[in-house]
Amino acid sequence: MHLDTSPTESGTLDQALSVFVKLRPRLFGIAYRVLGSAVEAEDVVQEVWLRWQKADRSTVVSPVAFLSSATTRLAINVAQSARVRRETYIGPWLPEPVDTSSDPEVGAQRAEALELALLLVLERLNPTERAAYVLREAFDYAYAEIAEMLQLSHVNVRKIVSRARKHLAAEQRETVDTGEHRRLLEAFVSAAQAGNIASLEALLTPDAVSLSDGNGLRGVARIPVLGRPRVANLSTAFPRFWPEADVRPVHANGRAGVMIYRNGRPTTFMTVAASHKGIDTVMWVFSPIKIAAFLDSTSRSARAPKTEGDVR
Repeated sequence: MHLDTSPTESGTLDQALSVFVKLRPRLFGIAYRVLGSAVEAEDVVQEVWLRWQKADRSTVVSPVAFLSSATTRLAINVAQSARVRRETYIGPWLPEPVDTSSDPEVGAQRAEALELALLLVLERLNPTERAAYVLREAFDYAYAEIAEMLQLSHVNVRKIVSRARKHLAAEQRETVDTGEHRRLLEAFVSAAQAGNIASLEALLTPDAVSLSDGNGLRGVARIPVLGRPRVANLSTAFPRFWPEADVRPVHANGRAGVMIYRNGRPTTFMTVAASHKGIDTVMWVFSPIKIAAFLDSTSRSARAPKTEGDVR
């Protein structure tokens, strides 16, 4: 069992807090990968902490199993509600990026199922399939452990994970290493700033797509933009503030990205997904809520969980 602790270690509230803080990176990592939202994942982890305080911890054989199960089930419930909410989302929905350069809570575990492009593909699985895949591939839980967490049979869990793998294999493209990804992103931004359509087209695959997450924000494309010429043209004119933009490199979800500032205010996050054939997906996040969450993720690891009744 991963990071296991004994029941006696979690007897008092101070001991319970120590156990929880030790496991929190794992719990946040599970919730974030299932939900694609750092804000929702943080809410799930906080609720798990409140349940951990109320639990009869003297009877808990494995705190990591108890906390992982609670996190997974809550995340599935939130994901089911989120699916309904996203049906009314205006325009493309993209996962909420997190700053993995300074947020060890999401980056501390294995990098699997962390990149934005894969999180987007994971959204096509139902919440239970997504949770089973994440627990197996990103956190290496045994099938028996996953079955207990999801309250399913061992055989059923194996089928779910196998089905998820096949679905993702059909949807997902191979990806380049982090160094090549950074080079392609930097070349793309440079060409877009210069308005160099030819250079942009040379970087893009023929079936490239541009996705803009603004939830109805004025001036933001509300449908995916498809094809090399259209994506190249859009990227030079959108956003229209390239000449005045302050482009700062960031590290998001284990990959390079940029945060674009205008008049000193962060307005846009952008990154790409690429294979050896070139950039196939350009992702723009304009949603002020998601931009704020990204900037807030730099301080998440320093925040202590709230105790019951804490109104901070």
